[in-house]
Amino acid sequence: MTVFKKTFSYGPHSVTLESGEVARQAEGAVLASMGQTVVLVTACAQKSAVPGRDFFPLTVNYVEKTYAAGRIPGGFFKREGRPTERETLTSRLIDRPIRPLFPDGFNNEVQVVATVVSLDPDIDADIPALLGASAALTIAGLPFNGPIGAARVGYKDGKYLLNPTRAEQAQSKLDLVVAGTQPAVLMVESEAQILSEEVMLGAVVFGHEQMQVAIKAIRELAAEVGKPRWDWKAPAFEAELAEAVRARSESALSAAYRITEKTQRTTRLAEIKKELTTELASSEGARWKSDAVVNELFKLESRIVRERILAGEPRIDGRDLVTVRPITVKVGVLPRTHGSALFTRGETQALVTTTLGTTRDAQIIDALEGERREPFMLHYNFPPFSVGETGMMGSPKRREIGHGNLARRGVHAVMPDMEKFPYVIRIVSEILESNGSSSMASVCGSSLSLMDAGVPIDAPVAGVAMGLVLEGSRFKVLTDILGDEDHLGDMDFKVAGTREGVTALQMDIKVEGITPEIMRVALSQARDGRLHILEEMNRVIRAPREKMSEWAPSIITLKIDPEKIRDVIGKGGAVIRQITEETGTTIDIENDGTVKIASVQGAAGREAQRRIELITADVEVGRIYDGRVAKLMDFGAFVTILPGRDGLVHISQISDERVERVSDKLKEGDQIRVKVLEVDRQGRIRLSMRNVDAA
Repeated sequence: MTVFKKTFSYGPHSVTLESGEVARQAEGAVLASMGQTVVLVTACAQKSAVPGRDFFPLTVNYVEKTYAAGRIPGGFFKREGRPTERETLTSRLIDRPIRPLFPDGFNNEVQVVATVVSLDPDIDADIPALLGASAALTIAGLPFNGPIGAARVGYKDGKYLLNPTRAEQAQSKLDLVVAGTQPAVLMVESEAQILSEEVMLGAVVFGHEQMQVAIKAIRELAAEVGKPRWDWKAPAFEAELAEAVRARSESALSAAYRITEKTQRTTRLAEIKKELTTELASSEGARWKSDAVVNELFKLESRIVRERILAGEPRIDGRDLVTVRPITVKVGVLPRTHGSALFTRGETQALVTTTLGTTRDAQIIDALEGERREPFMLHYNFPPFSVGETGMMGSPKRREIGHGNLARRGVHAVMPDMEKFPYVIRIVSEILESNGSSSMASVCGSSLSLMDAGVPIDAPVAGVAMGLVLEGSRFKVLTDILGDEDHLGDMDFKVAGTREGVTALQMDIKVEGITPEIMRVALSQARDGRLHILEEMNRVIRAPREKMSEWAPSIITLKIDPEKIRDVIGKGGAVIRQITEETGTTIDIENDGTVKIASVQGAAGREAQRRIELITADVEVGRIYDGRVAKLMDFGAFVTILPGRDGLVHISQISDERVERVSDKLKEGDQIRVKVLEVDRQGRIRLSMRNVDAA
């Protein structure tokens, strides 16, 4: 057993890539350590592809083990279960930069598993997981055109930070992850506090430059421990089949891609495919299989669309390169929601709602580093009818989780904090139609819905998706891409932001990387597109409504002495339960004495506030209170003057005249006026009824 290690400095951390000791039956296995965060990454592949398979079945599983942080899982079963949202997002983060580096035609099943086995709470596991995946695939000998490097970039005080700690990241205006090969960038994922396009581009370039040390270390490790490269060859090009497909379908495809309406175009393309496969693959004595015919047809489609774009001809729907599709905006479309918007751009439509809740509605997240509460949620749903199809509906898929997270990052920078706006907020984006960039439609709809709900966001936010056609040194960047342009193009570049700057950026590449010049052009066009969309949104609503929906809860916030929290709650919760039941409010009390009273009707909230203030108020000597007789004794009566605060009226203090029996003057439940004579050191209260009315 020989262990091979490569260690290098990476920002404030030391990174070690180790192979040869663990998981030796995997094709490739690497322990990637950054500080005390350790991720075991394995790569395995089937030696042959399933006959007839026409896609690349790559699976990436990022798994967090709670023992890595010295914790035992919560719940009944006490073991890890279905992937958390974070695990799903990190799996996608690893998948996106490695997928385009496998060659066309390689359809063997490949699985990458990244298991977090040790966690330093101050060092995120996603970067070592990315580096470990790159190293495991490189040493496995697969036809993988890597390695890749990855880096996290922060931005503080005008300077870029390489792989900042969690503490440093909390002070950063940028959280950007970039991955790429030695010559080019493949993937960018980021959230920003309204930064300029120049700062964002600089961060990508900075991260790409810094990751070269990681790429070098992976190559050195592969040179020592790497397995022989697979003897895999791309499927032979069948010139005769390509010519047969071109001769029979080129003119029909050219005409079909001039149909601007998606449904009609899709129907016509399906007809062409059916006619071609019937003629070339289904007839008696056919020389070719239907999968091969369909594959050649797709190549022809791609060539036709791409050449038109590079030649400067109109796009599929008749637009030029920079024009955004027609936009329709409506707000307040649902009467009982707290905020709603219908955003339509071309054939993409999102119905977005905002719901306001109290702190008890916050999502409890049992993260690896510990439990926390998330007061802002954004959920994205993509039902099959949005693209005119049938399908199973159930729990969200990886794509829905990823798109929802992207939209959330797009609007997070403008959200108010809980001190300014003490509501938990849930946004739901229902995609009703889809033909490209539904995640960016969700960003626009979220901004509109928040303003309709009266949430005081700092500025409206819009998003736009950019595409790319790249052939050698020729390239064209497309603004507001269609679904077909995404499918047939080379890049999906999504930018969200305000008029002042970028709040989120996500870039995925299908080729082996792009240059800073292409990114510069894409960011510039995206800014123009974003400003145009914001202008269209501003025509309908420019700022948050001053008044919230009548169905939204109003929240009253007050502060009490933490020592008196127990008085408000009462024995077994009896006091607070009585207040909430009688007023119809929801009351949340924090450990620092902050009390939040939520109610749909303002009068109910004010009544609950009055009662809490009475409970927590100090009894003042000499002050007159309206009380209720709680209990009669031989020597006097106990009177409730504040909730939970009783005082004694001695029989001698009931009247100026001599009283023989207390019951001659009082009975339980009487409303009387009393004066506080004394509060002793034990908190006992002595009261008097004498001369109160005169006073």
